[in-house]
Amino acid sequence: MEYSAVNTIWVLIGAALVFFMQAGFSMCEAGFTRAKNTGNILMKNLMDFCIGTPCFWLVGFSIMFGAGNGFIGGFDPLIRGDYSHILPAGVPLWAYAIFQTVFCATAATIVSGAMAERTKFSAYCIYSAAISLIIYPITGHWVWGGGWLSELGFHDFAGSTAVHMVGGICALIGAAILGPRIGKYDKKGKPRAILGHNLTFAALGVFILWFCWFGFNGASTVGMDSDELLERAGLIFFNTNMAAAVACVTTLIVTWIRYKKPDVSMTYNAALAGHVGITAGCDAVSPVGAAIMGIVFGVVIVFAVEFFDKVAKIDDPVGAISVHCVCGALGTIMTGLFATGSSTEKGLFYGGGAHLLGVQALGVLTVAAYVAVLMTIVFLVIKHTIGLRADAADEIAGLDISEHGLVTAYAGFATTPDTAVEDDGIEYVSGDTPVSEAVPVKKVPSFTEGTGPKMTKVEIICKEARFETLKNAMSKLGITGMTVSHVMGCGIQKGKPEYYRGIPVETNLLPKVQVDIVVSKVPVQSVIDTAKKVLYTGHFGDGKIFVYDVENVVKVRTGEEGYDALQDVE
Repeated sequence: MEYSAVNTIWVLIGAALVFFMQAGFSMCEAGFTRAKNTGNILMKNLMDFCIGTPCFWLVGFSIMFGAGNGFIGGFDPLIRGDYSHILPAGVPLWAYAIFQTVFCATAATIVSGAMAERTKFSAYCIYSAAISLIIYPITGHWVWGGGWLSELGFHDFAGSTAVHMVGGICALIGAAILGPRIGKYDKKGKPRAILGHNLTFAALGVFILWFCWFGFNGASTVGMDSDELLERAGLIFFNTNMAAAVACVTTLIVTWIRYKKPDVSMTYNAALAGHVGITAGCDAVSPVGAAIMGIVFGVVIVFAVEFFDKVAKIDDPVGAISVHCVCGALGTIMTGLFATGSSTEKGLFYGGGAHLLGVQALGVLTVAAYVAVLMTIVFLVIKHTIGLRADAADEIAGLDISEHGLVTAYAGFATTPDTAVEDDGIEYVSGDTPVSEAVPVKKVPSFTEGTGPKMTKVEIICKEARFETLKNAMSKLGITGMTVSHVMGCGIQKGKPEYYRGIPVETNLLPKVQVDIVVSKVPVQSVIDTAKKVLYTGHFGDGKIFVYDVENVVKVRTGEEGYDALQDVE
């Protein structure tokens, strides 16, 4: 076989870009979940690739591309046979093998996000191997390996169904069997918002995935040595970008109308939904078709996320099921509507009749059914043997510490406390400690009470935006010292209601500033009146002022106490 340098380089560059998608998925999943599980998520995204690579080499590749029958390829451990019947023009076997390996790893890593924060690491390793060994290769053979769906004319250019829907169905079955995270639903079944801890990570992950998707879809031409392929690759790049961008704009508008503000995390999900959906027909539709499909994906992703959260009550922390399963299936079927006939038969809207649409729907249904049945068996076997779900105590503490002995993935940085769990359901040992075992306590003599001026502590809770105004007003009043803390809290109205991924955020701890002032010379009422004047807006959240008696103040440097300790050095 005569090799083509251009085609080989193109395939290898595509393989490198698709591999780098692992970084994007890692960032997305870590950002959309809580800090206490970050190390666990990063480890899983590393290991599904590292486990999947040898598994696909051992048997997966031959099952997918071997010259078997319409339902399964061959059995050729270690890829030692002849695959010339399936290799793209001018591309060596090992270049094509690594290209297909990274696609297999993508299907496996999709599952991680939907099952995040409560899955045993050992169980994750086992089902990642199962996906790479048998589940993905068989459906891949149907679609890309010369199987029965490809013979019918099923069109899935880069894997909306073969990769993304397969991973999405696995995620759906796994999340359903696993059950929701502790604290996700109240006793009445109403969902609670569990906020992700790092939106910057999530955004970086989406942009990495967007960049890599040009390789995911574009390099699936597996060649660039002709004018036809060059033109085709340009169209693929353009359509890939168009569908994602339009989906984002659509979701922004939908969430702005629905939640009164544009939802950040949902809009980032829309970018991935647009990419997943256009992947099947990126070579077969026009830019107009790609834009229309992007609109559909942008609307569907919002309601799909809400459906799984509120109706199906399947807890999916990152929206993987809605993005990959729902939009992967939808994009594949819509190819049967919008295909122009340039690289496949025409779709329904272009005069091709309902044949392609029927084949696309048949492919989606059969692949979904096969994966659902097999993955249900895999997950149930794991559940009833080594166990699928982490213990409740481990889940609450975080999988970083319980699964990996990692105290935190953010050494040296403070993280927001987990406030989603009201009742963890764990029985703790309680009772009074016997006197003989109690820690000895020594009573410290109290200070000598004087007859100096009264000292009062004024504690002011206010909005961060009003702090500078308050500080300047206090300075003009003669206040020479204050302690300032950034705090989280809410008042009687429980904070201003907001939405996260379509769910009202019930844990409304809003960022505030706490200013502590101890006064003796300046009249307390003057401090209160001044604070009220500069903080008042008439709206909820203006703040509160607390007043306490102070018994004594000690200046460490000089030893002065009481009134003298509060005075400036002359």
